[in-house]
Parts: sequence; C-alpha cells; structure tokens
Amino acid sequence: MNQTVIIVPTYNERENLPRMAARLLSLPASVDVLVVDDNSPDGTGKIADELAAQHPQIHVLHRAEKNGLGRAYIAGFKWALEKNYEFIFEMDCDFSHDPAEVPAFLRAAEQADLVLGSRYLGGIRVINWPLSRLMLSRFAGKYVNVITGMMFSDPTGGYKCFRRRALQAINLDAVRSNGYSFQIELTHRLWRDGFKIVEVPIIFTDRVEGSSKISRGIIIEAFGMVWRLWLQNGCRRSPRRKK
Repeated sequence: MNQTVIIVPTYNERENLPRMAARLLSLPASVDVLVVDDNSPDGTGKIADELAAQHPQIHVLHRAEKNGLGRAYIAGFKWALEKNYEFIFEMDCDFSHDPAEVPAFLRAAEQADLVLGSRYLGGIRVINWPLSRLMLSRFAGKYVNVITGMMFSDPTGGYKCFRRRALQAINLDAVRSNGYSFQIELTHRLWRDGFKIVEVPIIFTDRVEGSSKISRGIIIEAFGMVWRLWLQNGCRRSPRRKK
C-alpha cells in the first residue's frame, strides 16, 4: 500500500474530478486518492465510483449530505488513519491546488509534522482572483497572525500535508469549525502543542470549472473562530510547549 493519500472533498465537481484523478495518478510520487463526496446532485459520486472501479489507488467515501468542508475532511482523516497512511493531504478538486506540487510537499514533510502550501511566501502567487478576493485573503491572514500569534504567511490556505503522528494527536471529534475556519483551527491546534510546521510556496489558480463554495457565513465563522482559538490557548500568542 502507498504511504500517501490525497483527500479530495467533492460537491458538484463532475467536470473536474476525472481530470484531477488522472493528474494525481500520473505523479512521479506514488499516491492513493480518497474522494469524499457529499451526495453531489450532478453525479460526481457516481463518477468517483467508476474511477475507483478502474483504478485500485482511488477510493470513495459517500456522505449523505453536504454539511461542510470540515466534516468532509474529518471523515477522510479518520479513514486515512484507519488505513495507516503516513502522509495525508488536503487538496481541492478544482485545480486551484496544483497536483504537480505534491512532491515538494512530501520532501518538506520528511522533516515536519505539517506542511502548509503558501500563496504568499516570498511574494503573491495567485492567478485569476479579483482584487477584492485577494485583499480579503491577505487581510484574513494578517488577522489570524495578530490575534493568535501564528506568524505563517498563509494561515487560511487549504493545501496541506499532515504526518500521521500530527493527526493522531488531534481529537478530531472535538474540532468545532466546519467551513474555511477549519483550516485555521487544525493548524492552530498543532502549532500551540509545539508540532513542527513549515510552509512551501505554491501557485494558486482560481477555479475554471464549477462554482466556488465560499459564502458570507463561512467568512463570519472564520473571523469568530480566531478569537475562540486565542481563548483556548489561554490568551497566549505563542505555543504552549515544544515537541
């Protein structure tokens, strides 16, 4: 069995999933793929099953309803831990996360517990975003830096590679957030407990096919979650301990 699994949550991604699966299976690094589908009405789940029937590296989790990115990843993490994978990725299905960057994550993960893909490390690497979206993303990152003390260049990003030991240290059932604040919460839980977190530069390209899942409610949840994380850390802006 491969040591690496890439978790790809899907909801109405029928245009993107076959191409994404082909790209991932063609990587020089040998990986498995777990599609977590939220009962997509466009038939994405059926396409995922067809791909899994053709390729033993592809696996599918079907969820009964669409109830958030965080819940989809939690289901995927639990599955991956049960299957004893060592390197566990988060990746969007819309090609905003380039599969070609997976080997760079794996190299960095050899010496880290969590690898964050950064759109802003050493400069801005975002393609096809309107200025308003870019400004919101940059403001959100700085907001997280100031409130929590996590001084990563891109703390809200969703392209990540976890080592098994890092995910095992998190009580996944206690994770509160569900939208994009989920990304901030998981990173904060590991950071405050002293796990080693590194960033690698990525190029982020806005989706071409399908529609974005971000909403005003998701943004509001994220801004509130940052303050809860600060309180959970005893109002500290530094890790509790070093691993």
